[in-house]
Amino acid sequence: MMVNPVDLALSGALADATEEALIEAEIRLPPDVFAVLLRAAAVEKGEIARQELASILENVALAGEQQVPICQDTGVPVVYITLPPDIPFTSRIYDGVREGVRRATSGVPLRPNVVDPITRRNTGDNTGIGMPAVHVMPGERFTVTVLPKGAGSENASRIGMLLPSQAADIPRFVAETMLIAGGRPCPPVFLGVGIGGTFDTATALAKEALLLPVDVMDEYEQEICDAVNALGIGPMGLGGDTTALAVKVKRADCHTASLPVAVNVQCWACRRATVEIQL
Repeated sequence: MMVNPVDLALSGALADATEEALIEAEIRLPPDVFAVLLRAAAVEKGEIARQELASILENVALAGEQQVPICQDTGVPVVYITLPPDIPFTSRIYDGVREGVRRATSGVPLRPNVVDPITRRNTGDNTGIGMPAVHVMPGERFTVTVLPKGAGSENASRIGMLLPSQAADIPRFVAETMLIAGGRPCPPVFLGVGIGGTFDTATALAKEALLLPVDVMDEYEQEICDAVNALGIGPMGLGGDTTALAVKVKRADCHTASLPVAVNVQCWACRRATVEIQL
């Protein structure tokens, strides 16, 4: 069977870009995330909380200096791809992403976290059935964005199928999610909130919200963030003013009889990176 050279070139370029993005995301925090951490450290009043934030900032600096992952839990790869109209959407897209993940796993190295859900057999290279999670959408540029997700924060995530009459209770639902989580997701956290759509749409929106810039919040996002910070959980669950560094919300229209709300929790290391591919 003849192999299309265009498909091969696309797959190879995507593998290179995925590897590059993963290396960047695992070793260095995005500027907006780092800026929010610095801001929190400057205003935090609790002594223990200030010490924890100082340790986080030192950890970030050492990771960059030594070119090692920011956290020992390097997560599972979640990948977002934008395809312009002239790029064909074929299985080569997935082949390229998987190859890039394999290279980064052995090269960085990344901890092999992907296992069979029942047998717990480790695949050894962070690929497997449904992994990495790849989301493809149309766009003007050919890009790959990676969002590594660790288990501590992902396990604290939550969805609720609220009633339409409970729209005013959404900030309480988000705060309750963090109250249940406590210190387990390594706060201070970033919270992606998905509102509307269907059951699965809300969870997808919540994760996509973590890709948005976190150094600015609108009035509604700030309201939710304030409700979470009022809990006093603080850095690493040891108390303090800063439980959430930012809350980002994405919405979709929904059925007149439903109100899905999902909260995707991300630890202080909101790791993400985007690479544009030139063919």
